[in-house]
Amino acid sequence: MIGRLLAALLFCHGAQAAGVVSLNLCTDQYLVQLAPEQVAALSPLARDPSLSVVAAEAARLPWVRADAEAVLKLAPDWVLAADWGAQTTLQALERRGVRVVRSALPEDFPAIRVETLRLARLLGVEARGVALLAQMDATLAQVVPGPALAATVLEPRGYTAGAGSLADSVLRAAGLRNAGMGRRQDLETLLAHPPALLVMTDAPAYPSLATDFLRHPALARLPTRHLPPASLVCGGPWSADAVRALAP
Repeated sequence: MIGRLLAALLFCHGAQAAGVVSLNLCTDQYLVQLAPEQVAALSPLARDPSLSVVAAEAARLPWVRADAEAVLKLAPDWVLAADWGAQTTLQALERRGVRVVRSALPEDFPAIRVETLRLARLLGVEARGVALLAQMDATLAQVVPGPALAATVLEPRGYTAGAGSLADSVLRAAGLRNAGMGRRQDLETLLAHPPALLVMTDAPAYPSLATDFLRHPALARLPTRHLPPASLVCGGPWSADAVRALAP
């Protein structure tokens, strides 16, 4: 009995010391897809299905606020974060000797490939990274582009996705031409010069004035394709699913 108890205590200590904390929604998703067994904690946003493609898995995993003291209590092996957000916390952790790895957060498929392999190597699960990319490539290979229709990705408050964005990369991979300008477009202009296809993510369960724009009845007259809410938030191998959903 005592031997089993000691073994359990050693196992728990080792699992904690080998754990990785993610403090960014996008790195949450990479960590869960690549190495869920290494998760010491994720950001709270990982559990939100309107933002995260791993919300179901994240609901069973621990989370932590982007607070240096809270993270230090977990004694993580290292911390995964982004180039922006929670920088004060990250700097405090680094001063305490915690290793922080920052992700540039890819916005196109070549960058997704590079970042997936980089993080997989850091996590010691390179084969899983290769497998995720193989799945991504297989999904993209199923897409047979049709005519390069002009498409606009419409976001809350009427903003449109511009060139160089993740949404732009997804549209181009689906064989569509991005008609968005990367700035806010009023309803009158949009209806006067409508795109051949309007792309919108389904509004989250908690509506707001920002998302009311997407529900305007006049937009119902435009050819529209809906995507899951989390599909365009973060770039990763899972972005291929958004391409497949937009393909003709």
